[in-house]
Amino acid sequence: MILIECEQGSADWDLARVGVITASMFSTARQRVNGLTSQQQRYVDAILAGASVTGACDIAGYKNQPRAEAIERALAGESVGEPSEAAKNYAFRLAIERISREPLDEGFQTYAMKRGHELEPDARMEHELQTGLIVQRAGFVMTDDYLYGASADGLIAPDGGSEYKCLISAERLRDVWLFNDTSDFTDQVQGCMWITDRQWWDFCVYCPSLKPIGKQLYRRRIARDDAYIAALQADLFAFERMVSDYETTLRMKEAA
Repeated sequence: MILIECEQGSADWDLARVGVITASMFSTARQRVNGLTSQQQRYVDAILAGASVTGACDIAGYKNQPRAEAIERALAGESVGEPSEAAKNYAFRLAIERISREPLDEGFQTYAMKRGHELEPDARMEHELQTGLIVQRAGFVMTDDYLYGASADGLIAPDGGSEYKCLISAERLRDVWLFNDTSDFTDQVQGCMWITDRQWWDFCVYCPSLKPIGKQLYRRRIARDDAYIAALQADLFAFERMVSDYETTLRMKEAA
């Protein structure tokens, strides 16, 4: 990986991310519409997990083996559906940034982003105090081709890393604290492990409002999932082709 030492939210950080498909946006890049229905997805998941056709039909609620083209494509490892509007917009933004070599949003930060950057040092310190680990600040890391990157909040020698979220949504805090539901961040966390070639990642949620009861830090260690990462890579490679196609189209129109 390529490691760029910079402060998250700084001008150098903004510049490093220009045109790069970043881990925090991996889930957006993977969004597709007109894909499998929930019933079809259950059938596909069951088959891929090793179930028989009969067993998969029982799990998904089919009386007979489904014959939809989308199912056959999914079982063959092909993408089903088409990119969502959010994915297309993100790809187009990256294409523009690769032409201009500057951020299209000029480093715009929401309140939640600004708050997260301000509280991150406290979250890292709390993580170190509670675990005895030494967390190395990472800045921004990229793959060797400069196409994919992540603002890794911390690297923990020799095989780990960390992500700190400072959530303010009561709904999301409840999902994490009461149900251990971190699914919204799976693409980002597994993506960080892919880029950094690490084996585990401590996903932490820091909420100073819970300090009176000693629960200011939620921590969950997530193991590397190579099967998940392989599917993630396939989707991101397809997304990268869309970014490149947009860039090519824009440059051709410019030349015309």
